[in-house]
Amino acid sequence: MKKLVVFIIILMTFGSRANAQVITRHFQLNENTVVKDSDGTNYPYIVWQKLLSTGNYTLKAMDPGSDSSPYMLVKLSEAQKNAMMDRMPRPAESNFFTTGQKIKLFNVSDIQNKKVRLTDLKDKIIVLNFWFIGCPPCRQEIPELNKIALQYANDPQIIFVAVALDGKRDLFDFLKNNPFGYHIIDDGKEFADLYNINLYPTNVVLDKEGKVRFHSSGYAFNTAYWITKTIEQAKQTAPN
Repeated sequence: MKKLVVFIIILMTFGSRANAQVITRHFQLNENTVVKDSDGTNYPYIVWQKLLSTGNYTLKAMDPGSDSSPYMLVKLSEAQKNAMMDRMPRPAESNFFTTGQKIKLFNVSDIQNKKVRLTDLKDKIIVLNFWFIGCPPCRQEIPELNKIALQYANDPQIIFVAVALDGKRDLFDFLKNNPFGYHIIDDGKEFADLYNINLYPTNVVLDKEGKVRFHSSGYAFNTAYWITKTIEQAKQTAPN
Protein backbone atom coordinates (compact mmCIF):
# COMPACT_ATOMS: atom_id res chain seq x y z
CA MET A 1 0.00 0.00 0.00
CA LYS A 2 1.36 3.40 -0.96
CA LYS A 3 1.95 5.85 1.87
CA LEU A 4 2.43 9.60 1.63
CA VAL A 5 4.20 11.50 4.38
CA VAL A 6 2.92 15.05 4.64
CA PHE A 7 3.02 18.05 6.95
CA ILE A 8 -0.48 19.04 7.99
CA ILE A 9 -1.08 22.69 8.78
CA ILE A 10 -3.39 23.44 11.69
CA LEU A 11 -4.55 27.06 11.62
CA MET A 12 -5.06 28.45 15.10
CA THR A 13 -8.19 30.60 15.01
CA PHE A 14 -9.62 32.98 17.56
CA GLY A 15 -13.10 34.28 16.85
CA SER A 16 -13.39 35.28 13.21
CA ARG A 17 -9.67 36.00 12.72
CA ALA A 18 -6.90 33.54 11.96
CA ASN A 19 -3.78 33.95 14.05
CA ALA A 20 -0.53 34.20 12.10
CA GLN A 21 0.80 31.19 13.98
CA VAL A 22 0.92 27.97 11.98
CA ILE A 23 1.50 24.56 13.53
CA THR A 24 2.64 21.59 11.46
CA ARG A 25 2.12 17.92 12.24
CA HIS A 26 3.67 14.89 10.57
CA PHE A 27 1.30 12.21 9.21
CA GLN A 28 1.43 9.13 7.01
CA LEU A 29 -1.51 9.00 4.61
CA ASN A 30 -2.48 6.39 2.03
CA GLU A 31 -5.11 5.44 -0.59
CA ASN A 32 -7.68 4.79 2.16
CA THR A 33 -7.40 8.30 3.63
CA VAL A 34 -10.62 10.24 3.06
CA VAL A 35 -9.99 13.69 1.59
CA LYS A 36 -12.83 16.08 0.76
CA ASP A 37 -13.31 19.58 -0.59
CA SER A 38 -15.33 22.29 1.14
CA ASP A 39 -18.53 20.97 -0.48
CA GLY A 40 -17.96 17.49 0.94
CA THR A 41 -16.99 15.87 -2.38
CA ASN A 42 -14.38 13.11 -2.01
CA TYR A 43 -11.07 13.45 -3.88
CA PRO A 44 -9.44 10.34 -5.40
CA TYR A 45 -6.01 9.59 -3.94
CA ILE A 46 -4.17 10.37 -7.18
CA VAL A 47 -5.82 13.80 -7.38
CA TRP A 48 -5.20 15.07 -3.86
CA GLN A 49 -1.69 13.60 -3.84
CA LYS A 50 -0.84 15.57 -6.99
CA LEU A 51 -2.33 18.77 -5.55
CA LEU A 52 -0.30 18.39 -2.35
CA SER A 53 2.87 17.88 -4.37
CA THR A 54 2.51 21.40 -5.80
CA GLY A 55 3.07 22.88 -2.34
CA ASN A 56 -0.01 25.07 -2.75
CA TYR A 57 -2.35 22.93 -0.66
CA THR A 58 -2.46 21.21 2.69
CA LEU A 59 -4.88 18.90 4.48
CA LYS A 60 -6.88 20.00 7.49
CA ALA A 61 -8.10 17.25 9.81
CA MET A 62 -11.83 17.51 10.34
CA ASP A 63 -11.34 15.88 13.74
CA PRO A 64 -7.79 16.80 14.91
CA GLY A 65 -8.06 14.45 17.87
CA SER A 66 -8.54 11.33 15.71
CA ASP A 67 -5.81 9.61 13.68
CA SER A 68 -8.50 8.27 11.31
CA SER A 69 -10.15 11.64 10.77
CA PRO A 70 -11.26 12.64 7.25
CA TYR A 71 -9.33 15.61 5.86
CA MET A 72 -10.31 18.73 3.97
CA LEU A 73 -8.11 19.97 1.15
CA VAL A 74 -7.19 23.61 1.83
CA LYS A 75 -5.45 26.04 -0.52
CA LEU A 76 -2.60 27.87 1.23
CA SER A 77 -1.96 31.58 1.18
CA GLU A 78 1.60 32.58 0.28
CA ALA A 79 2.30 33.39 3.95
CA GLN A 80 0.99 29.99 5.09
CA LYS A 81 2.98 28.21 2.39
CA ASN A 82 6.20 29.95 3.43
CA ALA A 83 5.51 29.20 7.10
CA MET A 84 5.04 25.52 6.28
CA MET A 85 8.22 25.39 4.19
CA ASP A 86 10.21 27.12 6.93
CA ARG A 87 9.02 24.70 9.60
CA MET A 88 9.83 21.62 7.55
CA PRO A 89 13.33 20.18 7.99
CA ARG A 90 15.90 21.93 5.80
CA PRO A 91 16.85 19.74 2.81
CA ALA A 92 19.75 17.47 3.68
CA GLU A 93 23.12 18.75 2.52
CA SER A 94 24.80 16.98 -0.39
CA ASN A 95 27.98 14.96 -0.04
CA PHE A 96 29.76 16.96 -2.73
CA PHE A 97 30.13 20.43 -1.21
CA THR A 98 30.75 22.09 2.14
CA THR A 99 28.89 25.20 3.24
CA GLY A 100 31.29 28.16 3.09
CA GLN A 101 33.55 26.39 0.59
CA LYS A 102 34.81 28.39 -2.39
CA ILE A 103 34.60 26.08 -5.38
CA LYS A 104 36.36 25.98 -8.71
CA LEU A 105 34.13 27.34 -11.50
CA PHE A 106 34.03 26.70 -15.23
CA ASN A 107 33.33 28.42 -18.55
CA VAL A 108 31.06 26.91 -21.18
CA SER A 109 28.42 27.68 -23.81
CA ASP A 110 24.78 26.73 -23.28
CA ILE A 111 22.58 24.95 -25.84
CA GLN A 112 21.66 28.35 -27.32
CA ASN A 113 25.38 28.98 -27.91
CA LYS A 114 25.44 31.73 -25.30
CA LYS A 115 28.74 31.88 -23.40
CA VAL A 116 28.44 31.23 -19.68
CA ARG A 117 31.72 32.34 -18.12
CA LEU A 118 31.22 31.59 -14.44
CA THR A 119 34.84 32.46 -13.66
CA ASP A 120 34.15 36.05 -14.71
CA LEU A 121 31.00 36.53 -12.63
CA LYS A 122 32.48 38.50 -9.77
CA ASP A 123 30.01 39.75 -7.16
CA LYS A 124 27.13 37.74 -8.68
CA ILE A 125 25.01 34.99 -7.12
CA ILE A 126 25.22 31.72 -9.03
CA VAL A 127 22.53 29.05 -8.82
CA LEU A 128 23.55 25.63 -10.17
CA ASN A 129 21.43 22.59 -10.93
CA PHE A 130 22.85 19.21 -11.99
CA TRP A 131 20.30 16.89 -13.64
CA PHE A 132 19.42 14.56 -16.50
CA ILE A 133 16.24 13.82 -18.45
CA GLY A 134 15.81 10.25 -17.23
CA CYS A 135 15.79 11.36 -13.57
CA PRO A 136 12.16 11.58 -12.25
CA PRO A 137 12.95 13.86 -9.26
CA CYS A 138 14.94 16.14 -11.58
CA ARG A 139 11.90 16.56 -13.80
CA GLN A 140 9.61 16.95 -10.79
CA GLU A 141 11.42 20.01 -9.47
CA ILE A 142 11.73 21.88 -12.79
CA PRO A 143 8.40 23.78 -12.45
CA GLU A 144 9.45 25.12 -9.03
CA LEU A 145 12.92 26.04 -10.30
CA ASN A 146 11.29 27.85 -13.21
CA LYS A 147 9.32 29.99 -10.76
CA ILE A 148 12.57 31.06 -9.09
CA ALA A 149 14.25 31.86 -12.40
CA LEU A 150 11.21 33.88 -13.47
CA GLN A 151 11.16 35.74 -10.15
CA TYR A 152 14.72 36.96 -10.73
CA ALA A 153 14.56 37.22 -14.54
CA ASN A 154 15.21 40.96 -14.46
CA ASP A 155 17.99 40.79 -11.87
CA PRO A 156 21.38 40.62 -13.62
CA GLN A 157 23.04 39.77 -10.31
CA ILE A 158 21.50 36.26 -10.25
CA ILE A 159 22.71 33.64 -12.75
CA PHE A 160 20.93 30.29 -13.18
CA VAL A 161 22.78 27.38 -14.80
CA ALA A 162 21.45 23.83 -15.25
CA VAL A 163 24.12 21.28 -16.14
CA ALA A 164 22.53 18.31 -17.91
CA LEU A 165 24.18 14.97 -18.63
CA ASP A 166 22.18 14.62 -21.86
CA GLY A 167 23.17 15.55 -25.40
CA LYS A 168 21.92 18.65 -27.16
CA ARG A 169 19.45 16.85 -29.46
CA ASP A 170 17.74 15.03 -26.58
CA LEU A 171 17.58 18.24 -24.57
CA PHE A 172 15.96 20.19 -27.39
CA ASP A 173 13.35 17.44 -27.76
CA PHE A 174 12.66 17.44 -24.02
CA LEU A 175 12.54 21.21 -23.65
CA LYS A 176 9.90 21.57 -26.38
CA ASN A 177 7.31 20.36 -23.87
CA ASN A 178 9.21 20.97 -20.64
CA PRO A 179 10.71 24.47 -20.62
CA PHE A 180 13.51 25.10 -18.15
CA GLY A 181 14.33 28.74 -17.40
CA TYR A 182 18.02 28.22 -16.59
CA HIS A 183 20.99 28.37 -18.96
CA ILE A 184 21.01 24.72 -20.10
CA ILE A 185 24.41 23.06 -20.50
CA ASP A 186 24.48 19.86 -22.57
CA ASP A 187 26.85 16.90 -22.17
CA GLY A 188 27.78 18.22 -18.76
CA LYS A 189 29.20 15.10 -17.14
CA GLU A 190 32.69 16.61 -17.05
CA PHE A 191 31.35 19.47 -14.95
CA ALA A 192 29.46 17.12 -12.63
CA ASP A 193 32.68 15.11 -12.32
CA LEU A 194 34.52 18.32 -11.38
CA TYR A 195 32.62 18.16 -8.07
CA ASN A 196 32.33 14.32 -7.94
CA ILE A 197 28.54 14.59 -8.26
CA ASN A 198 26.80 11.24 -8.73
CA LEU A 199 23.38 11.94 -7.18
CA TYR A 200 20.70 13.91 -8.99
CA PRO A 201 19.29 16.43 -8.86
CA THR A 202 21.94 18.39 -7.01
CA ASN A 203 21.31 22.09 -6.36
CA VAL A 204 23.90 24.65 -5.26
CA VAL A 205 23.73 28.38 -4.47
CA LEU A 206 26.97 30.38 -4.47
CA ASP A 207 27.16 33.82 -2.87
CA LYS A 208 28.87 36.90 -4.32
CA GLU A 209 32.25 35.59 -3.21
CA GLY A 210 31.73 32.25 -4.95
CA LYS A 211 31.21 30.43 -1.65
CA VAL A 212 28.64 27.67 -1.21
CA ARG A 213 25.68 28.87 0.85
CA PHE A 214 23.19 26.11 0.03
CA HIS A 215 23.59 22.63 -1.42
CA SER A 216 21.41 19.53 -1.52
CA SER A 217 20.95 16.35 -3.52
CA GLY A 218 17.71 14.57 -4.34
CA TYR A 219 14.20 15.94 -4.30
CA ALA A 220 12.89 17.70 -1.21
CA PHE A 221 9.50 19.37 -0.95
CA ASN A 222 11.06 22.67 0.16
CA THR A 223 14.26 22.79 -1.92
CA ALA A 224 12.97 25.67 -4.06
CA TYR A 225 11.99 27.59 -0.94
CA TRP A 226 15.52 27.28 0.47
CA ILE A 227 17.11 28.25 -2.84
CA THR A 228 15.03 31.44 -2.84
CA LYS A 229 15.74 32.10 0.83
CA THR A 230 19.47 31.66 0.26
CA ILE A 231 19.42 33.99 -2.74
CA GLU A 232 17.70 36.68 -0.66
CA GLN A 233 20.24 36.27 2.13
CA ALA A 234 23.11 36.47 -0.33
CA LYS A 235 21.68 39.61 -1.94
CA GLN A 236 21.79 41.36 1.42
CA THR A 237 25.42 40.45 2.07
CA ALA A 238 28.08 42.69 0.55
CA PRO A 239 31.15 40.89 -0.84
CA ASN A 240 34.45 41.40 0.96
